Amino acid sequence: MIKLISYPITVIYYLSFLTTLIVFHPIQWICFNLFGYQAHKKSVDALQFFLLRCANILGTRFSFHNPHNIPTDQPLIIVANHQSMYDISPLMWYMRKHHVKFVSKKELGKGIPSVSYNLRHGGSVLIDRKNPRQALPALMKFGEYIEQDKRAAVIFPEGTRSKDGTPKSFQTKGLEVLFKKTPSALIVPITINNSWKLERYGKFPMGLGAHIKFTVHEPLKLATFADKKALISTVEATIKAHIHS
Repeated sequence: MIKLISYPITVIYYLSFLTTLIVFHPIQWICFNLFGYQAHKKSVDALQFFLLRCANILGTRFSFHNPHNIPTDQPLIIVANHQSMYDISPLMWYMRKHHVKFVSKKELGKGIPSVSYNLRHGGSVLIDRKNPRQALPALMKFGEYIEQDKRAAVIFPEGTRSKDGTPKSFQTKGLEVLFKKTPSALIVPITINNSWKLERYGKFPMGLGAHIKFTVHEPLKLATFADKKALISTVEATIKAHIHS
C-alpha cells in the first residue's frame, strides 16, 4: 500500500525537484557572472534549502547532529559514507558556513541544471575515475585550493553509493592526495544513515518517510598524525561503527 501511494507523491516530488533546479540555474549564472563568488555561494545555499523542502514532500526528515565547534578559518576534509544522491544537499546546507566543495565524477559536470553548473564553477573538482593521469593532478590542484582558501572538501572514499546502507571498503588514494596538499586541515568524519531508503524501490517510485540522519564525529588534526594510513583506518572505523539499518 505504501509503495502504491508513493507513485503520485513521487510525481509531485520530481516536478518540484526539477522546477527548483531549472529556476536556480539562471539565478546561479547571474550571481556568478555579475556578482562573483560570494553571491554565487548564497544562491547555491538557497538552492540546497529548497531541495531539502522538495524532499519533505516525500515525508523525508533530516537530523544533523554536530556537537563540535568546528572553526571556519581553516581547511576541512569531510569524510563520509555514501548511501545516495540525497547525501549531498544536507551536507551543503548544514555545513554551509564552511564552503563545502565536492570530489565528484566528471559525468555530473554536464547535463543537470544547477547541479552541473555549480560543480563546474563553485570550486568542486570533477575527476575521471578511470583515468589516473587526469584524476590525480585534478585532486592535487583541488587540495591546494582547499588549503589556500580555507574551504571544506567532501569526499566519499567508498567511491560508489551503498544501495542498501551496507558500507563498502574505503579507497585511500584520493584521501592520501588531499592529505598531502592540505597539511593544515581538520579531518571531519560524518556518518550518514537512511538516505538509501529514499531509493529503496529505485528511482521510481521514491521511498516515503525516510529519516536521514547525519552524525558529525570529533574532528582530527591532520598534522598530528604521522601515519596517514592509520588515520584513514581510524576515520573509517569511526564512521562505520555508527552506521545502522
